[in-house]
Amino acid sequence: MGGTTVRALDGVDLDIPAHTFTVVMGPSGSGKSSLLYLLGGLDRPTAGEITINGERLDQMDENALALFRRKTVGFIFQSFNLVSSMSAFENVSFPMQFAGISAAARAEKSRSLLGQVGLADRGHHKPSELSGGQQQRVAVARALVNDPGLIFADEPTGNLDSASGIAIMQLLSDLHKSGRTVLVVTHDPRMTRFATHKIFLLDGRIVTEGQYQAAVSEAAQASPG
Repeated sequence: MGGTTVRALDGVDLDIPAHTFTVVMGPSGSGKSSLLYLLGGLDRPTAGEITINGERLDQMDENALALFRRKTVGFIFQSFNLVSSMSAFENVSFPMQFAGISAAARAEKSRSLLGQVGLADRGHHKPSELSGGQQQRVAVARALVNDPGLIFADEPTGNLDSASGIAIMQLLSDLHKSGRTVLVVTHDPRMTRFATHKIFLLDGRIVTEGQYQAAVSEAAQASPG
């Protein structure tokens, strides 16, 4: 930016095993969302390699990356990213149009997925008619439409109350137990209780849990009030 170089991620080297529930902890600005977007093929690295299921994402063109995302990854975002003019049913069904799935098959799968996240009776409600927790459940159902092996979640509890947040954490844990690989970036320490693996980021670098906790404690002591 101008004459300043900002390293969102600096020398990050990691291996995420298949079928794990990995939680990436870090404060705002630590680089955790950048890491998620790189792994999901939404951003490109300026250096280094990214390999998922034997495929080099950093060598793919935009069309190949789009195909990779559609077939392999389900994204869940903090702000839900639902289409406000569409019902919950339509929000879940919409991505399947790009995969060439018939209307009847889309309808059947959408009903099934909404049932799986406990919203079988809310399919015709628009996002404005749903609570934050319910909107996030719709977003989870939408992330599952193409049966992805990878689930990436960016602060999935950030806009939710405590009870709704725990419910979404449990839902993500259930997805992991069904055989999927789940990666969540968050600053919510409650999420770590569901994790099989934990990664801690500070200023774009991977640190130990002790270093992370020390930094968090120091920041809390320095905070006014």
